[in-house]
Amino acid sequence: MLLPNKLFSYNDSILSKLPVILNNLSTPLSPKQLYYEINVAITLIEFMEALDCLYALGKIDITKEGRLYIC
Repeated sequence: MLLPNKLFSYNDSILSKLPVILNNLSTPLSPKQLYYEINVAITLIEFMEALDCLYALGKIDITKEGRLYIC
């Protein structure tokens, strides 16, 4: 996971991608649908790392049907 440090600024880190994902997750969406909504702002690898980070922080969860939602 790319975190801000001396080499990478906040804008280049995963932390700057978290608000983009949370802002687009107003209704439960599948990961594929969510990625298609924000793919211009984030790469697939960054997207997956951001989802991992949000899940670990307890900010998002997934339903049995596979849809992401904000906790």
